[in-house]
Parts: sequence; structure tokens; C-alpha cells
Amino acid sequence: MEFLIDVLRTTVWLEIFIIYIAKAIEVSMGTLRIILISKGYKKEGALLSFFEILLWVFIASQVIIGISDQPLKGVAYALGYASGVYFGSIIETKLAFGKIVIQVIAPLESGDKICEILRNDGLGVTKIIGHGKNEIRDILKIYTNRRGHADIIKKIKSIDKHAVISIADISSMSGGYVSSLKSVFK
Repeated sequence: MEFLIDVLRTTVWLEIFIIYIAKAIEVSMGTLRIILISKGYKKEGALLSFFEILLWVFIASQVIIGISDQPLKGVAYALGYASGVYFGSIIETKLAFGKIVIQVIAPLESGDKICEILRNDGLGVTKIIGHGKNEIRDILKIYTNRRGHADIIKKIKSIDKHAVISIADISSMSGGYVSSLKSVFK
């Protein structure tokens, strides 16, 4: 009899652990779905939503059915939700969906050098002459994939550590030097 009670306790904890893990996975998928759709990847987002809601139905039903007998299921569900938001944002950062524009404002000398090095690396760089507070400046615009942009920033900073750099997400783009192939991982 005692063995049966131990098995049941183990089963309850295993079920609570599964609820936590499944909810974390489901919410991570939801975080990625929202980001994919906002970046223009509607088909991929819709496909992910199918698996997300499928998980939700099974997880929520397990929690709702047994919450009065095992309130820890609700706690595991809430902890899984919070963990899913956190892990989903980490996953998205690693995958780095979408395109960005990097704008650099630098003195003419370093602007020319930055432009030359980035173009030698295969990047398209648009150079505009601007008027700063005290001198003429180069304004460089680089349209690129989010993935790998940290390396571009490092190169710019190695040439001119005082260059003004801003980065903005691009929701849609056509033409130009950046590849027009639409892929989730580009």
C-alpha cells in the first residue's frame, strides 16, 4: 500500500513538472509567433500557432480538471508561462529574425574608411553628406540582416569609437543591395 502511495506522489509531481515544461514551450512558441508575424512571416507564424494552441488545449484541460485537488498545477502553469516568455525572447534573440538598418554618423575620414571596409565585406552602404553642429559628416546607411549585426558594429567601433550608431528594425523592404529572398533565418 505504501508503495502505491509513493507511486501516486511521484506521478503527481511528474504531471506538475510536465505541465510546467509544456507551458514554457507553448508560451515560447507564442512569443516567436508574435515576432514572426510582426516581421512579415505570416505563414510560419500561422503554422506555429497551430502547435501552440494544440499544446494549450491539452495543458489547460489538465490544469482545470485537477486544480481543486492539486493547486500546484496552477502554480506550475503560471511558472511555465513566465519561463516561456523569458525563454522565447532569448530564442528570438539567438535566431535574430528580420532586417535592420544601421545608421552611422562619423567624420568624413573615418566615414570613408568604414564605408570601404563594409563594402569589402559585401555589404551595401549608402553614403550621404550631412552637416553636423561643427563640421561636415558622413551619414552611412547599411541595410542588413539582424543576425550578425553585432560584428558590423564592432568593425565600425574599431575604426571610429566615437561614431554615432543607431539601429532600427525594418518591417518591410524592397529593392536595394540586400537579398530579397524571404527566409525566416536570413
